Amino acid sequence: MLDIKKSNILLAMAGAAVLMASSPVLAQDAAAPAPATAEATAPATTTAPAAAETPAPAEAAAEEAGGHSGDITPISMFMEATIVVQVVMIGLLLASIFSWTLLIIKLIEFSKLNRKTDQFLEEFRSARTIADMRRISSSEEFDGNPLADMAAAATEEVELSRQAGLQVNGDHRDSAIGRAQNAVSAVQSGLAGRLSGGQQFLASTGSTGPFVGLFGTVYGIMNSFIGIVQSNTTNLAAVAPGIAEALLATGIGLFAAIPAVVFYNYFNTRIAAYSTRSDGFNAELMNAISRQLDKGA
Repeated sequence: MLDIKKSNILLAMAGAAVLMASSPVLAQDAAAPAPATAEATAPATTTAPAAAETPAPAEAAAEEAGGHSGDITPISMFMEATIVVQVVMIGLLLASIFSWTLLIIKLIEFSKLNRKTDQFLEEFRSARTIADMRRISSSEEFDGNPLADMAAAATEEVELSRQAGLQVNGDHRDSAIGRAQNAVSAVQSGLAGRLSGGQQFLASTGSTGPFVGLFGTVYGIMNSFIGIVQSNTTNLAAVAPGIAEALLATGIGLFAAIPAVVFYNYFNTRIAAYSTRSDGFNAELMNAISRQLDKGA
């Protein structure tokens, strides 16, 4: 019995030793996955602050561009431009508006002028005496018409010669016609000035508009490059808005200059056409007066 008890005690001690030897291994195996989980979660915790601290590319570009975010329109470019460029743009826009106003005014003026001239010529050619010519050309209906003024000046000169007791027919006919021709030439010399009102402004706008706009462009681009130096960035978004604002000044300059040049050439053609018409009427008027003087009218 004693031997059996000793053997049981030895078996129990051996089993306890085996359990004690195997328990650290089990604990180590159970704790092994924990570091891997910590390592797997560690990058997530470290990358989150980095994502939060990094600004969005669009926001960074907007900050470098000096606050220009969203769509860039001509109005926004005008509002963001410097005061010098804004003054250039406003001046060119006013010049363009005035050019279009001149176009409307002169179109109405020439339309009315040609209509009145046609009416005057129709009545003038129906006159039978110098007195009739004088009456028609001096009527209020044709007041201010260049051809009526020419006829009034010529017939008035003939009438003044008669009142002065001078002979206006016979041997003195050529002298009377010469004086009438001089009176017509005095009126005709001012015809170009009467018809060319506003032409100087159109010529000035057409010739200087692009250069004024170019001045605004050069000034705006200069400020853009100064901004590049101050911001220490080469990002295109930082300089594109300023360059676009500067180029807008050149665009407005061309917008003002091109119509002005077109209008100037158009009205020069109209003025030349009416001057040719007045030259033709001058010859017609002298022939009519000469005919009436030969008839003794």
